[in-house]
Amino acid sequence: MRFVDGIVDRLVNPPRGCSSERLRAEVEGKTILVTGASYGLGEATARLLGAAGATVLLAARTTEKLDEVFASITVGGGRAWAYPVDLADRDAISLLARRITETHGPLDVMVNNAGKSIRRSLDLQQDRPQDFERTIDINYLGPVRLLLELLPPMRAAGAGHVINVSTIGTRITPIPRWGSYQASKGAFDVWLRSVAPELHHDGVRVSSLYMWLIHTRMSAPTAIMHRLPGLHPNEAADIVAKAIVERPATLQPWWLRPAGLLSALAPGVIEAGMRAMFRRSSDSDSARGVRP
Repeated sequence: MRFVDGIVDRLVNPPRGCSSERLRAEVEGKTILVTGASYGLGEATARLLGAAGATVLLAARTTEKLDEVFASITVGGGRAWAYPVDLADRDAISLLARRITETHGPLDVMVNNAGKSIRRSLDLQQDRPQDFERTIDINYLGPVRLLLELLPPMRAAGAGHVINVSTIGTRITPIPRWGSYQASKGAFDVWLRSVAPELHHDGVRVSSLYMWLIHTRMSAPTAIMHRLPGLHPNEAADIVAKAIVERPATLQPWWLRPAGLLSALAPGVIEAGMRAMFRRSSDSDSARGVRP
């Protein structure tokens, strides 16, 4: 079973794997900001980097959970700072950026991980413009505003690394019910890749990570996700570690490029598949507002 799991892992997920020695050599003594650090991949990444010797700046909305992650890193001898912030709050973002720059100087690495996922059909979104506003604020405008304030010190220093935890959904045909999520994630993905050449000119590298499924509380409400192969947050954190050490432009599953080619060569087949997917799926209880 472990052998089969390993094959499935290599087939569906981005490559990962980075020794603890290489990670420590890369991050020890460096200052790294992780957004969405209170749960899931953000929490696992923060703990991994703290154990490797980095000074980890934890940014998230849930103060109590943020304090818990902070305590777990510092009790183990690591260095961390907790910064509660809502990425939908423009003033809070500006305050966070100023505090980080004044206290820590230019960042060495910024891991943009915070995200808002919504899976809901058009019928259920007719009277829910907040679905689009919230995903746009957290997945697109929030990180853009944060980077607009954090990048100038990094560019002036001639160094730094921005890692964006994106989704395969930004690289494949849009999937029914995921429109607000894919649109907002895609907007930030395009913006960051568009400014990457400018940042590279100033010594700041950009890495875009296109993740498959990570089993977290964000994916939990969708029943089909429980039956699909995916990664535990600790495993997915190894992908972030690989990106920090190797600084690739992209990390993605091998099949994304052929999937994009198929979409271009056989759009009718893909569209038929998406229509069938919609007919054979349904909205989750969470999407319909049904409480367990």
